[in-house]
Amino acid sequence: MPHDVTLIATLAVAFVLAFVFGYAAQRLRLPPLVGYLLAGVAIGFLPGSVADRAIAGQLAELGVMLLMFGVGLHFSVADLMAVRRVALPGALLQIVLATGAGMLLAHRWGWSWGGGLVLGLSLSVASTVVLLKALEERNAVATPNGRIAVGWLIVEDLAMVLVLVLLPATAGVLGGPVAAEPGEPGGGNLWLTLGLTLAKVGAFVAIAVTVGPRVVPWMLRQVARTGSRELFTLAVLAIAIGIAYVSAALFGASFALGAFFAGVVLSESELSHKAAANSLPLQDAFAVIFFVSVGMLFDPSILIEAPGKVAAVLALVVAGKALIALLLVVALGYPLSTALLAGAALAQVGEFSFILAGLGLSYGLLPQEGLSLVLAVAILSITLNPLSFGLAGWLAAKSVQHPWWRRHGEDRGAGAFARLVEELAAAKAALERKAAVHRTLGPEELVQRFPLFTGLTPEQREVLVLHFQPHEAQPGERIIRAGDASDTAYFISEGAVEVVVGGRRIRLEAGDFFGEIGLLTGGRRSADVTATDYSKFLMLSQRDFREFLRRHPELRERVGELAAQRGEMNRRIQADGPETEEPASGGR
Repeated sequence: MPHDVTLIATLAVAFVLAFVFGYAAQRLRLPPLVGYLLAGVAIGFLPGSVADRAIAGQLAELGVMLLMFGVGLHFSVADLMAVRRVALPGALLQIVLATGAGMLLAHRWGWSWGGGLVLGLSLSVASTVVLLKALEERNAVATPNGRIAVGWLIVEDLAMVLVLVLLPATAGVLGGPVAAEPGEPGGGNLWLTLGLTLAKVGAFVAIAVTVGPRVVPWMLRQVARTGSRELFTLAVLAIAIGIAYVSAALFGASFALGAFFAGVVLSESELSHKAAANSLPLQDAFAVIFFVSVGMLFDPSILIEAPGKVAAVLALVVAGKALIALLLVVALGYPLSTALLAGAALAQVGEFSFILAGLGLSYGLLPQEGLSLVLAVAILSITLNPLSFGLAGWLAAKSVQHPWWRRHGEDRGAGAFARLVEELAAAKAALERKAAVHRTLGPEELVQRFPLFTGLTPEQREVLVLHFQPHEAQPGERIIRAGDASDTAYFISEGAVEVVVGGRRIRLEAGDFFGEIGLLTGGRRSADVTATDYSKFLMLSQRDFREFLRRHPELRERVGELAAQRGEMNRRIQADGPETEEPASGGR
């Protein structure tokens, strides 16, 4: 061809083979992740330089950013706190013990302690994606045992985020060729280097959690007002990748950490659900490129040249980690069935394993053989994971049937498990009570309740939702005053208000709306509206509404009909007198 198409060739080959191998893996009832890794392995055998590994590596960096952005976007402190008594100590101790076992295994092979540390850390963490897929297939995500397993892996993920920050700063001390130069901050002093690194990362985190929640949601609201889905998606990606790059360029943190906190910051925005939906396709696409690029680094010859090492590492992951988790859960006082599920959940390695192994390789800590070992064991352990869950289920059923095992396995941990169930039930009840008192409705549900918008297509509603702006009010705060200019409609997503019109007091709650005459006629306000509770609203301005009508002129006739109905209703209320109990506007 007359021009270089290396990037196009890399993407085309990666996506096509990932689809083929991923589909085959799914048909074989294996996680598609296995297929993506094998697609990368297959690319390595293609003749010629069809796919460029350097380009694939940079695309993989984008995959890591978007992957960590998704983790931060869905991070839930509440889910973690519900199972903290078992997930927090269990996960941290399991990381320490599994990492120590990996270091001893690597030392036996003559590796440096730094290489052993990277190998051990890579093997100590499991794949959250694989776990959630396994739990979903068994309808166990919302069960107490499933919540424990998910919480356990959340702790592991957070610990690995910290490792990604510290590993570059300690690479030189751990035996890698990368070390601080005399003229650089730290001057080769480990503690000074660590201190400076943590200080810079701490500064980044402080700025992210204090400034981010103020700036990022405001920015998204301004973009949303344009009504352009393309711009909104671009804004989400700019936030994710931009913050990740700034964290690395200005604060010396990793791309992964920056993307993670970008997701955490954005999760506090009322538009987070929209951000997640818009970024998910690109997140999935670049995550596939990440797994394919990891597979491209795999050297299958290790299966022939070092089968003993592969078997040893696989045994550590599938049997060793499972046994460590089982013993820890039992030692913490929980039933054997809970321990068996936790063991099965950890009997594999995944995303963070690849990231850590690649980082260790780039800093000269982990030999190429180590990366190949991690990749080989990842493919094998993920493939075997359904068998691990099956074996765990069979053993759990047997333990219940056998009197001795039931007495020493299940009954022994019944008390701790019952307390956990009570805590989960109490947390759920608290959320339900809060939802009953402060019922919160999303933008899409509120739009469906507004008569004018009932006939909109899903695509039109999606564009309209982007125009909403949030507003909050304290009890007693006046929202609108009779006689004021009418230019905004309010949709109540949480709380309640009191409408005073024609001498009557009318209460509106979550799901109701008021001030819509401002959208329909632009006339003066005909009622006073005051918040009676801590309330949240979604506002739609007349300017944004008129812009929406300009794009969808078929709605103009309905606007006129509804304006006439609302005007007649308000006139009837004012004429009927104080006894009439009829809403001035809005709908239940």
